Amino acid sequence: MFDSLLHKPLFKDPLLLAARLLIAWLFVLFGWSKLIGFGGTVAYMQHTGAPIPVLAAAIAVIMEVPVAIAIALGLATRPLALLMALYTLGTALIGHPYWTMTGAEQYANEINFYKNIAIIGGLLALYVAGPGRFAVDARLARRRPGAAGTSRTA
Repeated sequence: MFDSLLHKPLFKDPLLLAARLLIAWLFVLFGWSKLIGFGGTVAYMQHTGAPIPVLAAAIAVIMEVPVAIAIALGLATRPLALLMALYTLGTALIGHPYWTMTGAEQYANEINFYKNIAIIGGLLALYVAGPGRFAVDARLARRRPGAAGTSRTA
């Protein structure tokens, strides 16, 4: 019964909005700390062995703050969700290489690695579903001539 209730069109758009906000919240929360502590972010990137640590830190901040905010707003949702999924895969592989570790460090990084994989799943679902009606993409689609009814595929 609960399953059939949530599949009604009435719930689709609010749930897609919630999905966008919850995914973005994670990235903005940690991206903001990377931005305000940029020197520490560069040092961390160097510690992980990321190529060109300053560039890696800048990419992290850009992906986790403005790109995540755009996803939250539903702006260019599909391409940015796909881009964010690729970024998240990169962070999983570079930032959480649990297969090179032992003990508690391995366990903690394995958890974070697979959390990243789960986040990728949510981003791919958002890519497939689109942003829903409560999104900048949908509003822009409604404004284009001949775009009536296209907001569901925005």
